[in-house]
Amino acid sequence: MRIQAGLFAVVVLAGSVLASAQASPNTLTKKEVAQGWKLLFDGKTTDGWRSSHGPAFPATGWEVKDGLLTVTDTGGEEGGDAGDIITTRKYANFELTAEFRITRGANSGIKYFVDPELNKGPGSSIGMEYQILDDAVHPDAKKGVNGDRTLASLYDMIPSAKDKPVKPIGEWNTARIVIRGAHGEHWLNDKKVVEYERFTPQFRKLVADSKYHVWPHFGELHDGYILLQDHGFPVSFRNIKIRELPPTP
Repeated sequence: MRIQAGLFAVVVLAGSVLASAQASPNTLTKKEVAQGWKLLFDGKTTDGWRSSHGPAFPATGWEVKDGLLTVTDTGGEEGGDAGDIITTRKYANFELTAEFRITRGANSGIKYFVDPELNKGPGSSIGMEYQILDDAVHPDAKKGVNGDRTLASLYDMIPSAKDKPVKPIGEWNTARIVIRGAHGEHWLNDKKVVEYERFTPQFRKLVADSKYHVWPHFGELHDGYILLQDHGFPVSFRNIKIRELPPTP
């Protein structure tokens, strides 16, 4: 019985160690590596990111600590203290996942197909946005049309599903963005909540009715940078991963 109990304890311990290793933030499993996934944040450095306004990473406004990439609190101003950060290279067809944790009343976003040459003045860089928001508190949730500024929406264009699975403030939610040519998807915690086709009359009507109508051909870039938004609210990111998908016609 003692031998059996000892063996059982060893098995349980080994299983716990394996589960812990698999769950370690900012790492890739062998399966993910084989599938082509790459980390966009290693949990320790700002490698792979720069300011949307210049070649260097911002000296203030962002913090790397305890395996998290965090926007610091500057009172909720768009563009915040340091401004947005973007990847150091562009992406076209991809699948992106990121865990995010918001604070009460927070606002942020993950943008893609970003062109930093647009809007060089105050405010955020221009691109399509996966909205990150405290829907219950932040006033932006009640603006726009039919909830198209709420969490996981294609900001100011397509509202996320009303039955989207949202975890409470302080817990980790997982965003997933999938782009295959004209086809785009937003996912929240393993549920698809937005789907669209670019380059269509329907999509262009959405643009024309949005705040983006002032930017010619908005949303029709074939590649662009990925951006994390500094909106002046404390928001943390981890496990930011991407894999490039084959080109589509």
